[in-house]
Amino acid sequence: MPRLLPPTTAVQASFLVALEEYQREGRNQDLDAALLRDADAFHQYVAGLCAQALPETPRPEGWVSATTLWWVDDREYLGRLSIRHSLTDDLRRVGGHIGYEVRPSVRGCGHATRMLAAALPMAAAMGIDPALVTCDAANVASRRVIERNGGQLENEGDGELHFWVPTT
Repeated sequence: MPRLLPPTTAVQASFLVALEEYQREGRNQDLDAALLRDADAFHQYVAGLCAQALPETPRPEGWVSATTLWWVDDREYLGRLSIRHSLTDDLRRVGGHIGYEVRPSVRGCGHATRMLAAALPMAAAMGIDPALVTCDAANVASRRVIERNGGQLENEGDGELHFWVPTT
Protein backbone atom coordinates (compact mmCIF):
# COMPACT_ATOMS: atom_id res chain seq x y z
CA MET A 1 0.00 0.00 0.00
CA PRO A 2 1.51 3.34 -1.00
CA ARG A 3 2.36 5.88 1.67
CA LEU A 4 4.05 9.24 2.05
CA LEU A 5 7.60 8.95 3.36
CA PRO A 6 10.55 11.30 3.69
CA PRO A 7 12.89 10.88 0.71
CA THR A 8 14.90 7.68 1.07
CA THR A 9 17.83 6.04 -0.67
CA ALA A 10 15.92 2.72 -0.53
CA VAL A 11 14.07 3.62 -3.73
CA GLN A 12 17.05 4.87 -5.76
CA ALA A 13 16.58 2.47 -8.69
CA SER A 14 12.87 3.19 -9.02
CA PHE A 15 13.41 6.93 -8.57
CA LEU A 16 15.88 6.94 -11.46
CA VAL A 17 13.41 5.16 -13.75
CA ALA A 18 10.75 7.71 -12.77
CA LEU A 19 13.21 10.55 -13.40
CA GLU A 20 13.76 9.26 -16.93
CA GLU A 21 9.98 9.26 -17.44
CA TYR A 22 9.71 12.86 -16.21
CA GLN A 23 12.63 13.98 -18.36
CA ARG A 24 11.06 12.47 -21.49
CA GLU A 25 8.17 14.86 -20.77
CA GLY A 26 10.61 17.75 -20.46
CA ARG A 27 10.32 17.95 -16.66
CA ASN A 28 13.03 17.84 -13.97
CA GLN A 29 15.71 18.70 -16.49
CA ASP A 30 17.78 20.24 -13.69
CA LEU A 31 18.45 16.79 -12.20
CA ASP A 32 21.46 14.89 -13.54
CA ALA A 33 20.26 11.29 -13.82
CA ALA A 34 23.77 10.03 -14.58
CA LEU A 35 25.16 11.66 -11.44
CA LEU A 36 22.29 10.36 -9.28
CA ARG A 37 23.15 6.77 -10.24
CA ASP A 38 26.12 7.11 -7.87
CA ALA A 39 25.04 6.00 -4.38
CA ASP A 40 26.90 8.82 -2.60
CA ALA A 41 25.48 11.47 -4.91
CA PHE A 42 21.97 10.10 -4.45
CA HIS A 43 22.44 10.07 -0.67
CA GLN A 44 23.48 13.74 -0.80
CA TYR A 45 20.48 14.56 -2.98
CA VAL A 46 18.12 12.87 -0.50
CA ALA A 47 19.79 14.59 2.46
CA GLY A 48 19.43 17.94 0.72
CA LEU A 49 15.72 17.40 0.11
CA CYS A 50 15.19 16.50 3.76
CA ALA A 51 17.17 19.53 4.92
CA GLN A 52 14.82 21.88 3.05
CA ALA A 53 12.26 21.35 5.81
CA LEU A 54 14.57 23.01 8.34
CA PRO A 55 14.21 26.78 8.67
CA GLU A 56 17.98 27.22 9.16
CA THR A 57 18.85 25.56 5.84
CA PRO A 58 20.18 28.10 3.35
CA ARG A 59 18.00 28.39 0.26
CA PRO A 60 17.73 30.67 -2.75
CA GLU A 61 16.04 34.02 -2.23
CA GLY A 62 12.28 33.72 -2.41
CA TRP A 63 12.26 30.04 -1.44
CA VAL A 64 10.56 28.92 1.77
CA SER A 65 11.03 25.92 4.03
CA ALA A 66 9.32 22.91 2.51
CA THR A 67 8.79 19.32 3.55
CA THR A 68 9.27 16.95 0.63
CA LEU A 69 7.61 13.56 0.82
CA TRP A 70 7.74 10.67 -1.60
CA TRP A 71 4.75 8.47 -2.44
CA VAL A 72 6.23 5.00 -2.20
CA ASP A 73 4.88 1.45 -2.44
CA ASP A 74 7.49 -0.89 -0.92
CA ARG A 75 10.57 0.10 -2.97
CA GLU A 76 8.61 1.64 -5.83
CA TYR A 77 8.76 5.44 -6.18
CA LEU A 78 5.38 6.65 -7.45
CA GLY A 79 5.55 10.41 -6.99
CA ARG A 80 6.40 13.30 -4.75
CA LEU A 81 4.63 15.96 -2.76
CA SER A 82 5.92 19.16 -1.16
CA ILE A 83 4.34 21.03 1.70
CA ARG A 84 5.56 24.62 1.74
CA HIS A 85 5.56 25.95 5.28
CA SER A 86 4.65 29.52 4.29
CA LEU A 87 3.61 31.50 1.25
CA THR A 88 5.38 34.21 -0.70
CA ASP A 89 3.59 36.46 -3.18
CA ASP A 90 4.85 34.20 -5.99
CA LEU A 91 3.54 31.05 -4.26
CA ARG A 92 0.18 32.75 -3.79
CA ARG A 93 0.01 33.08 -7.60
CA VAL A 94 1.48 29.68 -8.55
CA GLY A 95 2.37 26.75 -6.32
CA GLY A 96 0.53 27.35 -3.07
CA HIS A 97 1.22 25.37 0.08
CA ILE A 98 1.13 21.93 -1.52
CA GLY A 99 2.45 20.73 -4.86
CA TYR A 100 2.56 17.16 -6.16
CA GLU A 101 3.52 15.09 -9.17
CA VAL A 102 2.93 11.46 -10.08
CA ARG A 103 5.35 9.60 -12.31
CA PRO A 104 3.93 9.27 -15.82
CA SER A 105 3.69 5.46 -15.91
CA VAL A 106 1.30 5.31 -12.92
CA ARG A 107 -0.94 8.31 -13.59
CA GLY A 108 -4.68 7.80 -13.67
CA CYS A 109 -4.65 5.30 -10.79
CA GLY A 110 -5.76 7.66 -8.00
CA HIS A 111 -2.28 8.23 -6.58
CA ALA A 112 -2.46 12.04 -6.61
CA THR A 113 -5.82 12.04 -4.82
CA ARG A 114 -4.51 9.72 -2.12
CA MET A 115 -1.21 11.61 -1.80
CA LEU A 116 -2.97 14.91 -1.23
CA ALA A 117 -5.39 13.30 1.25
CA ALA A 118 -2.46 11.83 3.19
CA ALA A 119 -0.66 15.19 3.25
CA LEU A 120 -3.54 17.29 4.57
CA PRO A 121 -3.24 16.15 8.22
CA MET A 122 0.51 16.76 7.99
CA ALA A 123 -0.12 20.29 6.77
CA ALA A 124 -2.58 20.80 9.63
CA ALA A 125 0.08 19.66 12.11
CA MET A 126 2.33 22.41 10.66
CA GLY A 127 -0.37 25.00 11.37
CA ILE A 128 -1.58 25.25 7.78
CA ASP A 129 -5.38 25.40 7.57
CA PRO A 130 -6.68 25.79 5.00
CA ALA A 131 -3.98 25.00 2.43
CA LEU A 132 -3.69 26.88 -0.83
CA VAL A 133 -3.34 24.42 -3.72
CA THR A 134 -3.06 25.69 -7.28
CA CYS A 135 -3.12 24.07 -10.70
CA ASP A 136 -3.03 25.09 -14.32
CA ALA A 137 -6.54 25.89 -15.53
CA ALA A 138 -6.12 23.34 -18.34
CA ASN A 139 -5.11 20.53 -15.96
CA VAL A 140 -8.50 18.88 -15.47
CA ALA A 141 -7.01 15.86 -13.66
CA SER A 142 -5.30 18.02 -11.03
CA ARG A 143 -8.45 20.09 -10.57
CA ARG A 144 -10.36 16.86 -9.83
CA VAL A 145 -7.70 15.77 -7.32
CA ILE A 146 -8.04 19.05 -5.45
CA GLU A 147 -11.84 19.03 -5.54
CA ARG A 148 -11.99 15.40 -4.34
CA ASN A 149 -10.00 16.54 -1.32
CA GLY A 150 -12.47 19.30 -0.48
CA GLY A 151 -10.83 22.12 -2.41
CA GLN A 152 -13.01 25.17 -2.97
CA LEU A 153 -12.17 27.31 -5.97
CA GLU A 154 -11.33 30.85 -4.90
CA ASN A 155 -10.40 32.33 -8.27
CA GLU A 156 -8.52 31.99 -11.53
CA GLY A 157 -5.61 34.24 -12.39
CA ASP A 158 -3.14 34.09 -15.26
CA GLY A 159 -4.36 30.61 -16.24
CA GLU A 160 -3.91 29.26 -12.71
CA LEU A 161 -6.77 28.01 -10.50
CA HIS A 162 -6.53 28.79 -6.78
CA PHE A 163 -8.22 26.43 -4.32
CA TRP A 164 -8.42 26.46 -0.54
CA VAL A 165 -8.41 22.95 0.86
CA PRO A 166 -9.32 22.28 4.50
CA THR A 167 -6.65 20.34 6.36
CA THR A 168 -8.69 19.48 9.45
